[in-house]
Amino acid sequence: MYLAALDPMSLVRALPGNVAQGIIWGIMALGVYITFRILDFADLTVDGSLATGGAVAVMLIRGGMNPALALLFAFLAGMAAGFVTGILHTFFGIPGILASILTQIGLYSVNLGIMGKSNQAVNVMQYKLVASLRYVTGEGSELFFVKLIVAALILIAIIYWFFGTELGCSLRATGCNDKMARAQGINTDFSRVLGLMVSNGLVGLSGALLAQYQGFADINMGRGAIVIGLAAVIIGEAVFGRIFHNFALKMVSVSLGAIIYYIVIQLVLTLGFDANLLKLLSASVVAVFLAVPYWKGRYFAKPAAKKANKEGANNA
Repeated sequence: MYLAALDPMSLVRALPGNVAQGIIWGIMALGVYITFRILDFADLTVDGSLATGGAVAVMLIRGGMNPALALLFAFLAGMAAGFVTGILHTFFGIPGILASILTQIGLYSVNLGIMGKSNQAVNVMQYKLVASLRYVTGEGSELFFVKLIVAALILIAIIYWFFGTELGCSLRATGCNDKMARAQGINTDFSRVLGLMVSNGLVGLSGALLAQYQGFADINMGRGAIVIGLAAVIIGEAVFGRIFHNFALKMVSVSLGAIIYYIVIQLVLTLGFDANLLKLLSASVVAVFLAVPYWKGRYFAKPAAKKANKEGANNA
């Protein structure tokens, strides 16, 4: 029944928009990758900071600011959100996931205060936006995609450079082994706060681009963003994990994972599945991929490996 509803041409026509959305959401997924894989921190601030970035960018653009410059302020707003989560976790001693939930809840009111109401629009005919759906379907779409891809690659190169510095290495060491990092004289609390700031800064930047792309910022635009980010990270690792071993290439795989995610979502919609079930589908995909490593170790490992894992657990 679903295969009979498949329209290949509809899928092809939607492909440019899926790729553009994937690249934009891929920036958010890079932020999720930093907290989830590098810092080993469950950060739910993402759902709020994405909307914060969009709200800040849209209101600044409506106030007369250059849309490209508004992206910088959205990045800074996202960093501020990450800073709050970091302080709640390190200075106040609140567990990470609870600290991020508190920030996310607080950001709902902050975003309402920024916009004055639940949503605000920006028209591409009135403002020279950095990204817009009309750029995908109109003339010069090839140039838009080239700019978008180059910008994403430059951003990945900057992140790669940052994590190669002494400060960036301290973040990686903190996420890898907190106690050993402290033994080496690293201020792990500072590293966590900085990592959360960088992560949510990227999320805020993505939110600003998304708001410009879709033509409005909405108070609920970040709802479920963490699931999309995790899906992009996990899909990228599952598809490209065996061939992408370099840190920079791993970040590229995250962006590619976001693109694949949106292509799959479009395929599901084209097949006629209920759009209301998309969040459930995304959550199920993330749950399965997160469980695969555990299943492999518990049910499919060789007996010797199982015994070693059991002894290690007992010794711990």
